[in-house]
Amino acid sequence: MIWNALLLALREIRRNLMRAFLTTLGIVIGVAAVITMVTLGHGATRSIQAQVQSLGSNLLILRPGRGFSAGTGGSNPPDFKLTDAEAIEREIVGVRAVAPSAQRFGSAVFLQQNWSTQATGVTNDYFSVTNWEIAEGRMFSESEQESGRAACIIGDTIRNKLFAGHDPIGQKMRFRSVTCEVVGTLKSKGQGGFGNDQDDVILVPLKTMLRRIWGASSAQEIPTIYLSAKDGYDTDEVSADITALMRQRRNIQSGQLDNFQIVDTKQIAQTLSGTTRILTTLLGAVAAVSMLVGGIGIMNIMLVSVTERTREIGTRLAIGALAREVLLQFLVEAIALSALGGLIGIALALAASISLSNLMKLPFQFDPQINLLAFLFSAAIGVLFGYMPARRAAQLDPIEALRHE
Repeated sequence: MIWNALLLALREIRRNLMRAFLTTLGIVIGVAAVITMVTLGHGATRSIQAQVQSLGSNLLILRPGRGFSAGTGGSNPPDFKLTDAEAIEREIVGVRAVAPSAQRFGSAVFLQQNWSTQATGVTNDYFSVTNWEIAEGRMFSESEQESGRAACIIGDTIRNKLFAGHDPIGQKMRFRSVTCEVVGTLKSKGQGGFGNDQDDVILVPLKTMLRRIWGASSAQEIPTIYLSAKDGYDTDEVSADITALMRQRRNIQSGQLDNFQIVDTKQIAQTLSGTTRILTTLLGAVAAVSMLVGGIGIMNIMLVSVTERTREIGTRLAIGALAREVLLQFLVEAIALSALGGLIGIALALAASISLSNLMKLPFQFDPQINLLAFLFSAAIGVLFGYMPARRAAQLDPIEALRHE
């Protein structure tokens, strides 16, 4: 009986293709919108997680100040010293590696090309802490790190902007007033978790930065310390140990606020991912409203269909068809309409998701669960909004139905 009802429903849909398409348009748009929004949201979440993770595994960033403020109490907090980094490496058990660093913005020049960028003074531990690999060349030698020799390792953006058509290894470039030899290039990382270009960087030995670019050889002050926690250690506990040590070394009394902060990239990734998931859910819920609107459209068209086919219904009832068979026929037709709209919506959503993912440079995350849920919801819409027209058809009086003009 169900199979016969389905055949009758498909025959009726084929007889009025244009009306059937317009009837299911709300369902099509709703299903396509829900799946597209959720798919893009999942892709955005994965992209954010990948970008933050590219900064380094179990990465903690120690810098002066509180929150996003540069100062505390109206004055700039003091920078760290190299001895602070050495103390952390020596006394904090959960720390795998420590990489003090200092940055300076300026203009980089090679031959006739110039580019405004940032140079970062680092030690070789910086590469392991931030998960950055050498593409060509080498890391800094021990003598380069100790003597402060003007050597540099460049990111992929610097290579493209300054050395297009040239092999950068062994070439000499100038940053601000310092001429340095390129000893290596970095593998590309792309955009960071905050939209910055991670490849737009020049790395130099830390002492080169302090002595020749900063000119701070006596103070040896550093604004940032990158730390990598050991596997198996909770970064919250490691942060607490570092906080206690820094409060002691910076002479912060009990009751006074810290004049430094520790940024945990894992927490940043979790916060950003959670925000993206909430926005995805909200957008999906808004898009799902159009499915309900589509369901109302199906109900209206089915009511019109019942009116148009009153004599047909009366004939079926007169020759012995049961009321439940008539109800089933129209209910199956409503479900078939909404399910067909759901299938078309899924196909459109896949095409739109792939296109928009490529356009927005997001990973395409196919989620079978959301596709199945959207299809089942569209079918449920057919049951919900198709029942009243089907019940009205089943309750028709055969004699009155046959008299209908």
